[in-house]
Amino acid sequence: MDLPLLQTTLADLGEPEYRARQVWEWKARGVQSYDEMTNVPARVRDALTDAVPFSTLTVETERESKDGTIKTLFRTHDGHPVEAVLMRYGSLTQQAQTRAHRRTVCLSSQSGCPLTCTFCATGQMRFGRNLTAWEILDQALHFRRRDPVNHAVYMGMGEPFLNHDAVLESARLLPDLGITHRRTTISTVGWLPGLRRFVDEATEPIRLALSLHAADPSLRSGLMPVNDRYPLEAVLAECRRYVELRRRKVFVEYVMLAGVNDSPAAARELAALLDGKSFKVNLIPYNPTGMYDGSSRVAIDRFKSVLDRARIPATVRLTRGRDIEAACGQLASVR
Repeated sequence: MDLPLLQTTLADLGEPEYRARQVWEWKARGVQSYDEMTNVPARVRDALTDAVPFSTLTVETERESKDGTIKTLFRTHDGHPVEAVLMRYGSLTQQAQTRAHRRTVCLSSQSGCPLTCTFCATGQMRFGRNLTAWEILDQALHFRRRDPVNHAVYMGMGEPFLNHDAVLESARLLPDLGITHRRTTISTVGWLPGLRRFVDEATEPIRLALSLHAADPSLRSGLMPVNDRYPLEAVLAECRRYVELRRRKVFVEYVMLAGVNDSPAAARELAALLDGKSFKVNLIPYNPTGMYDGSSRVAIDRFKSVLDRARIPATVRLTRGRDIEAACGQLASVR
């Protein structure tokens, strides 16, 4: 929902200022239409139906994985594709929203991505544009209408720190949907200007994740051209500053590519680069997008054992939604 348009429309109708908050609170609770907003006068609901679209996005397709993951392809009002994902872990009741009953929304901040990481399907798309804060929020609200949600990751299409203002504006409203700041994570490939602004300006306890994928500079540049513009050393310095200011570890995302970055030597390079008190590594089994093969389970376990010996906290991420191209690195509107 476009909140500025809502506020302007209500003001034009002569409604009190609190009315916009009423409407937003109903939206955040997951109602399906204006008609369900029972404490809003019927004439106002009718006027809003005509003047303010219930969502800034329209649903084009929706697919559900065998594991319960849902991927939705939206279109913006001007036709740009946007994909977002709901990841479900365990059964969920209104009374039990524990970690074992997690509902995580994976949000996109751009239509496509201009940074062309070679292992990522989104980078193979044509870049459209940055999304507005309301287009980001409407992804989460779409899934909120289906299930209560309690976690969010900005790890969908796009580089969030290329769209810093809209991302932070949307993240600041997620608690109204049931997603606290401590359960919100923003992932970056290392876009330094936006990362620096986030460290300097964001006062909320929002988590930070860094897509690293190689400790060797030349290899990382081959996988992620952004490394040529903003070298990893400078990016890690900002991450350490985040740790000092927020007293929270940075998640390091490391996609496992067979024969590329999954050797014990690569693991030792990564261990030498990171401080276990500041970083936690998420090893991500690769979800094939055409250019690389994923590492074997044996290779992943061997890589993790090197990090374990170096006392670098590391976990192997559980893959969700691979069968519907909803897993990490697979979001792309056209295949």
